[in-house]
Amino acid sequence: MEYKKLGKTKERLSAIGIGTWQLSGNTEENERAISLAIEKGINLIDTAEIYRTENTVGKIIKGKKLFIATKVWATHFRYDAVIKACDRSLKNLGIKQIDLYQLHWPNPGISIKETMKAMEKLVYDGKIRYIGVSNFNQKELRNAQEALSRYEIVSNQVEYNLIERMPEINLIDYMKKEDITLLAYSPFAHGAIFKKRYGGIIQSIDELGEKYNKTAGQMLLRWLIQKDIVIPLTKASNPRHMQENIAAADFNINQKDMEIMDNLTPKDSNAGLSRFKNLIEYYLFIRALIRL
Repeated sequence: MEYKKLGKTKERLSAIGIGTWQLSGNTEENERAISLAIEKGINLIDTAEIYRTENTVGKIIKGKKLFIATKVWATHFRYDAVIKACDRSLKNLGIKQIDLYQLHWPNPGISIKETMKAMEKLVYDGKIRYIGVSNFNQKELRNAQEALSRYEIVSNQVEYNLIERMPEINLIDYMKKEDITLLAYSPFAHGAIFKKRYGGIIQSIDELGEKYNKTAGQMLLRWLIQKDIVIPLTKASNPRHMQENIAAADFNINQKDMEIMDNLTPKDSNAGLSRFKNLIEYYLFIRALIRL
């Protein structure tokens, strides 16, 4: 397994992480898939309080030394609410310290300074090790950084794939400059990239993949892995798919073929898959803001 540095820290994370959003289907299959990933060297597991998968993750990781990331939901960004949310996540996961605690979505209704004061308190108290954010654009990320006085943001988790390339406009360059890791969720665009609409793109990737004896999915993951600061997060649906995804960490795409893949879609493409694309999270976010 290939490993990458987390932000400015000395942490070494597997080049592929496990995401648990919308983990569905056979629970035993999900657990076998995650266990297989751990056996093969994946050490990063990402969850969130709103996913309702923290208990499942806690059961699987019990007794194992892994890097655990979770997120606090946007309605819990007040100082006391952040502390309480973290305590709940610690209990759900069955651990004493969260490795990476992330703000799940930007919430303009609550001062980022108040939220970050709580996050720094959690680091100081030893309940979390590192602070991260999720779905923050460049301006929001910069404001979050400036709200910190003792610690730094080590990661920003955003949707990034071959047809959701908005992070390339200015976010990735900024994150490279600041040495912040990009955790890329939905590396297959929620499966949209394999739909008929993108058939020509997948055909081109299949043809490139023949050279490496890899599937289109493995090529898409590898394309992300070879981006300097990027670690893709894959869903643990079943052992077969997990094994296929893991294999993306054992080869390299040459520079010419990387450029070919880069040019398959425009760098400002989002295909309707950018922020709030997922209707469930969009609904929950709006409802949360109304309650403030």
